[in-house]
Amino acid sequence: MTRRARIALTLASLAALSAGTLTSAGQAAADTSPTPIATDGVWGLDYAAGYLTSVEYRPNGDQYVVGRQLSPDGSTVLTQDTRGFAGVYANGTHLQRVPCDAGDCVPLRSTGEQSVGYFRVDESGKERAQIWLEPNSYHGTEPDVTGGRFVDATGRYFVYNAASTGKQYVDAVNRYRDEDVRLTRSVTAASVWGSALWTPGSGNGVLTQYDLEGKKTVATVSTGAPCTVKELQVVGRWIYWNCGPTGAAGVYDRTAKKNITVPSGPVLVGDGYLVRHDRSAGKLMLTDFHTGTAAVARAIADLPAGNTTDQRRLTWSVDKFGGGVAYVDADRTIRIVPSGVPAQSLGKIESDLDNPYFNASGRNGGNMAWMSTWQLSKPADWTFTVKDAQGRTDRTLKGSGTAIDLQWDGTTNSGAYAYNGQKTWTLTAKAADGVGTFTTSGKIALSGGRQGHHDQGGYAYGELATLNSSGTLSLQYTNGGGKFDWKQNGSGWPAGTVAVPFGDMGKDRCAEMLVRMPNGELRRYAGKCGEGSYAPASSHTSLGTGWNAYNVLTAPGDLTGDGRVDLLARKASTGDVYLFANDGASKLKPGVKIRSWATYKKIVGAGDLDGDGFGDVLVQDKAGTLWRYGGTGTGQVKERVKVFSSWGTSYNVVVGVGDITGDGRNDLVSRDTAGNLYRNNGDGKGSFGGRTKIASGWQSYKGLF
Repeated sequence: MTRRARIALTLASLAALSAGTLTSAGQAAADTSPTPIATDGVWGLDYAAGYLTSVEYRPNGDQYVVGRQLSPDGSTVLTQDTRGFAGVYANGTHLQRVPCDAGDCVPLRSTGEQSVGYFRVDESGKERAQIWLEPNSYHGTEPDVTGGRFVDATGRYFVYNAASTGKQYVDAVNRYRDEDVRLTRSVTAASVWGSALWTPGSGNGVLTQYDLEGKKTVATVSTGAPCTVKELQVVGRWIYWNCGPTGAAGVYDRTAKKNITVPSGPVLVGDGYLVRHDRSAGKLMLTDFHTGTAAVARAIADLPAGNTTDQRRLTWSVDKFGGGVAYVDADRTIRIVPSGVPAQSLGKIESDLDNPYFNASGRNGGNMAWMSTWQLSKPADWTFTVKDAQGRTDRTLKGSGTAIDLQWDGTTNSGAYAYNGQKTWTLTAKAADGVGTFTTSGKIALSGGRQGHHDQGGYAYGELATLNSSGTLSLQYTNGGGKFDWKQNGSGWPAGTVAVPFGDMGKDRCAEMLVRMPNGELRRYAGKCGEGSYAPASSHTSLGTGWNAYNVLTAPGDLTGDGRVDLLARKASTGDVYLFANDGASKLKPGVKIRSWATYKKIVGAGDLDGDGFGDVLVQDKAGTLWRYGGTGTGQVKERVKVFSSWGTSYNVVVGVGDITGDGRNDLVSRDTAGNLYRNNGDGKGSFGGRTKIASGWQSYKGLF
């Protein structure tokens, strides 16, 4: 397991937690009306992106770190779970505690992604920072220290100090990939907003922005602070600074490039406001600065002075992701107070995108899903859409919140696998408060899904099979530029061999090759998904004998509507055409007569030419007219439609090769008697464009399939 891999921890005592109940509160009566969440006591509290974390006793009598996802307005508890056991283990292991009015509290640091950080203390007194991602999963690969304290956390990134080493540690937790951003540095004021680490620069009031992913300083800001900044809190455009607990304080607006003077003292910053605990008045005081000027502070809650000087994240907290304020009142009820301050327009804080390609089968050690994350600046409803090369929707996923944890496994909305090939994805998020829309997009190359027509390589492009006089069966591959760029060879095939590039006849999503041997035996060769061509001794099973009775064998695509490639065969003696349906269990179903096409010179399985999802068949009559029979999805074909007149009289081979241009449309390849090879681009509407010469000298091939 890598240093950044998640470490799964299953706690036996977690099972008892299932007896816990959810608490739901009604809609707040006014903007400043607290929403109550009843508890039996709270020993630590934090609030981020609507996710409320607290240390509480559960019905089983043990303490846990409890997480509640609240609605965007903070009025309703939507879900409840845990982020670790907060009691003491038999060997003495426990969570770090600090003095608080409740006795001793766990300093919590929520990240805005339903994750929470704290320090676990082992039996020898060593502390280790942990970021809990789920009820039984955490990131815990940080060094052993003592006197640890989180400085900041946003999304995947976090900062903490350690008294024992006198150092500051910056790191990230990634749910899916290794993340090499760890820094060990001198202790200073620091704040992270996504991958941006803000720290004091050289000179009074100067701050630097360091890109943790790019590993370089990207900006320097002069805030106007009359000191080397002692505390930083960054929320989007707002940079809060102070010169110490009782010194000067301000908020630098990065958009307006101006400083806003605000009250001093221990504060927590939200989006466009800050909250200070006025112990002398026994109040939580909110200062609204979103207009560029600090308004007169207003009381939003009663919170007695207590005995603890700084009660931030012990008895009260602020949701910096466009949310409100949480606090614990005298009767041990957690209350949520909306700030009443409009948040900034919706934006992205950070994202972590997967590779632009993935193999949905997991072959060659690849991920079986495209896994990417985004963190937004405030709650939003989002929609993720995947479309194919022709703009048809493969998959739509939806969700809500600030953290988008997206996993697309390559399946469509119907549950079937999407066709292999290049996809375009779009993510659109609309802010829950109605202010702002975030949109981004990109491309994914899918393999390991459903094979395209003639797709022997397992990506999307069609492969042309060729047989030369030496008995070499080659798979001719394209890079998507409309010609054949390289090949894989399998030797030893006897004269008279007929190959039929087919589709998957089982469950591995590798297109297989049917081969009729000169003696009339039809063989099914197990698909290779691009890992070589076929030799006679390659893994195969027999599909029976007597297939020399047919003078045409071709794969049109799916004619039966079950998503599997089928086989068409024309009997030489009668001209009758039979459909041998793919049973999905490595066999062909018995033949069913669907037409009589004795007069046609060529019958070509061409795949889906018109975009209806069913395979089509091209036929050429003696006059040179090319016709298309569209599949119906019921094992039959529609009546013919003319494609070209007086076409291809010089062609001795025509192959429905699949997509070789990369546009998602199935193309046609033909060879004339002089050995020239031509391509007609499919238009996706059932027809083709004019021909383009793509090679010459192909008369040496005895068979093109």
